[in-house]
Amino acid sequence: MRQLRAWSSVPCLALVVFALVLFPASRPALAEQSGAVAQDARLAGDRERTRFIADLSKKVDVNVFALGDPYRVIVDAADVSFQMPEGIGNETVGLVTAFRYGLFAQGKSRIVLDLSGPFLIDRTFVLAPRDDQPARLVIDLVPTDEETFLAKLKEQRGKIAEAETVERPAVSPPPDDAKPVVVLDPGHGGVDPGAKSAGGVQEKEVVLAFAKRLKAKLEATDRYQVFMTREDDTFLPLKERVSYAQKKGAGLFVSLHADYFPTEIDDARGATVFTLSEEATDDEARALAAKENFSDAIAGVELPKDSDEVVTNILIDLAQRETNNRSAVLARSIVGELAANGRLHTKQLRSAGFRVLKAPDVPSVLVELGFLSNEEDEKQLTSDAWRDRMAVSITAAIDNYFAKRIARAPF
Repeated sequence: MRQLRAWSSVPCLALVVFALVLFPASRPALAEQSGAVAQDARLAGDRERTRFIADLSKKVDVNVFALGDPYRVIVDAADVSFQMPEGIGNETVGLVTAFRYGLFAQGKSRIVLDLSGPFLIDRTFVLAPRDDQPARLVIDLVPTDEETFLAKLKEQRGKIAEAETVERPAVSPPPDDAKPVVVLDPGHGGVDPGAKSAGGVQEKEVVLAFAKRLKAKLEATDRYQVFMTREDDTFLPLKERVSYAQKKGAGLFVSLHADYFPTEIDDARGATVFTLSEEATDDEARALAAKENFSDAIAGVELPKDSDEVVTNILIDLAQRETNNRSAVLARSIVGELAANGRLHTKQLRSAGFRVLKAPDVPSVLVELGFLSNEEDEKQLTSDAWRDRMAVSITAAIDNYFAKRIARAPF
């Protein structure tokens, strides 16, 4: 990755957009690793100067840049595995309110720092390994005013856009005799763990395991081509999940999640099925959509601007009416099967502005499989027998959907 010049505004306040740094190998015991290992990370300082420190095992190229709304520092590196101590990253120190880490894409790892206000990256440097100490990535953060932060952010966006300009290949339509394509979307992943139960079960792991089971059931019918937006612990931005389904020529897109309610209503149980709409059907659907749409921010992706959302809403109104009708047919089919063979939180079809459902040409639903905040649901979500029964029910619902005249062709 090429090195770009650091931002600078006032003396001693240089914001690094991309910092290319080298980490020498440090611990012989980790020499077998093909990539670098992030062994630990911590915060120090106060609101006048906050320091982030990460211990790594060998040299890697690192890109460090800022994002706003909400305020974040993003640290990207190629082929880094994380062997961090359990529970780090939840403490507020100085400007940083929390940090997290994980895979962001195949071969790309990411650390995300959440900040409480506008900031500058004053400097980024590496301390060479010394005696038995590992190499260390150090990032110093200082506060600034909103005007200065936005000016530097604008400068950064121009450089990133120039570096990331690529030509997208054309998508070929499937042949007329092709099997319908079903795309399964295990939510969250990598740097974005999603919800977490009191017992430590993570949403990203639960939905991935279930998606693999559902894929196997669908493929066993020999009636569908089935793809998954992710097949391991990797994050994929919401827009790219939608794009993936479109590129595959999907006839259906099923996004899988596991909800979490606060303790005062932790007796909520069962599955819920959602479709897309501009106006949410109820407060619970609205809150859930806001939480799921925030997934990109959690993983360090810049959120769409209001103008982007206006364009999207126009597209929904003009081009997606038939797609929404088909989505509702699928949603009713899933609800019917789960009502007969499983447990539903509600039989009511719910809808809200889920970004992951916004493909105007792909019927899409979001299925909340259950509640990680509920002890009984948590047991089921981690049960092979339950996953099998649930996968059989959703497979039957998809069979029913494609058996209806409305869904036959085009897919």
